[in-house]
Amino acid sequence: MSDGLAHSAARGATVTLTAQGGRIVLQLLSIIVLSRLLSPHDYGLLTIVLVMIGIGEIFRDFGLTSASVQAPELSRGQRDNLFWINTGIGVALASLMYLAAWPLQAISGQPELLGIAQTLALMFVFNGLATQYRAQLMRSLRFVALAVSDIAAASLALIVAIAAAGLGLGYWALVLQQLTSGFVLLACLVLHGRWLPRWYSRTAPVRALVVFGWNLVATNLISYGASQIDTILVASRFGTTSVGVYNRAYQLVMTPLSQMRSPLTNVALPVLSRIQHDRERFDAFVVGGQLALGYCFGIPLLLVAGLADPLVQILLGPQWTQAAPFLRCFAIAGLLSTLAFVGYWTYVARGLAHQLFRYTMVATVIKVVCVVTGSFFGLEWIAIGFMVAPALEWPLSLYWLSRITPFPARSLYGGAFRILAVAGTMGVVAWAGSMLVPHAGPWAQIGVGVGLAVIEAAVLLVVRPLR
Repeated sequence: MSDGLAHSAARGATVTLTAQGGRIVLQLLSIIVLSRLLSPHDYGLLTIVLVMIGIGEIFRDFGLTSASVQAPELSRGQRDNLFWINTGIGVALASLMYLAAWPLQAISGQPELLGIAQTLALMFVFNGLATQYRAQLMRSLRFVALAVSDIAAASLALIVAIAAAGLGLGYWALVLQQLTSGFVLLACLVLHGRWLPRWYSRTAPVRALVVFGWNLVATNLISYGASQIDTILVASRFGTTSVGVYNRAYQLVMTPLSQMRSPLTNVALPVLSRIQHDRERFDAFVVGGQLALGYCFGIPLLLVAGLADPLVQILLGPQWTQAAPFLRCFAIAGLLSTLAFVGYWTYVARGLAHQLFRYTMVATVIKVVCVVTGSFFGLEWIAIGFMVAPALEWPLSLYWLSRITPFPARSLYGGAFRILAVAGTMGVVAWAGSMLVPHAGPWAQIGVGVGLAVIEAAVLLVVRPLR
């Protein structure tokens, strides 16, 4: 049983990462093709509406995906009831979005936003209907079905958008892309799920699941607000040009990291939820998960930190050299936040949503204090504050969890320091290697830096605990 579950977890992680890689490729293809067919104004209109949808989506899910996956047992009646709750929330949010389109149009002065917002309100309905189908596939460890659904939705949506843009429909091509993605994803999940919900039944209690979900909603709202504090400070104190540089560096590191790291939660939660009462196996999976995340993401991130200068020249161009220090800070912050990522899995898998909310409040205060303090010393110090915050948070997170639930904090501390030792020395060696050929061009600097880092990693394999 243990080997079978471990195999399912490994297979699920592989499938999920492969699918996510495919989605990232489709996103890049969408940007490359559609940006040549549509104007920045078209994208700007959609962005305004998607910000509203993004906030609404936190409420639409209501944490019930995680609640369904985490529950040790979930009856057919409870699943049906959760379906109707998510659908009801989706319909309510769609109605609010439809009505909010008029004041949004008036405030923005963009008449096109009325039609865009009212049409995209349908996304809440699609996503509300799909929530429990996705949760059920996650709970059943059917990661291939999830991957196929995601890729099919993204691919068909891109085809529709390109065709619409080619016909001269302008921003409606982007609207159709969103709607096609939502509808196709819903259809695929329903086909793979193979169940139809019955009417809501009071005999199947869901109060505990809803309370669990509400704590996740509150946590996600706080996290969303905290994630915007640095951008707000940069915009208010240093102007739009600085925001552009700061945001471009952030997008290069944190967005791909989030897109690759967060979907692994879809694999981890159902696996950990199944063994939440078997401490030995749970601890082994958590420790193994941290090492897998830390090495797979930590080494590339600290190579990015060491080679930030030539990478910025290649990816953004020589006019963006100011972004290099930010890129370095974000890469280090990405690794530090990854070290504590298994803590989030533990909170959710063991149903500790209220404790997660309390810890998130503390972590938010730490981040705000670090970033605001940094802002008094200059623009780069905001990024340094962004980096210092997870350095303080991850050891606190592990200690916090060890005080409220059985948790292998000591093993995780040891694993984290091994990850930091390997990734850190590789990053330093890569930086030193790039400095050996400062005038050879960015590609040569990266080649030399990565080459020396790989040799150094091979030497580290001699050390048994690291190997």
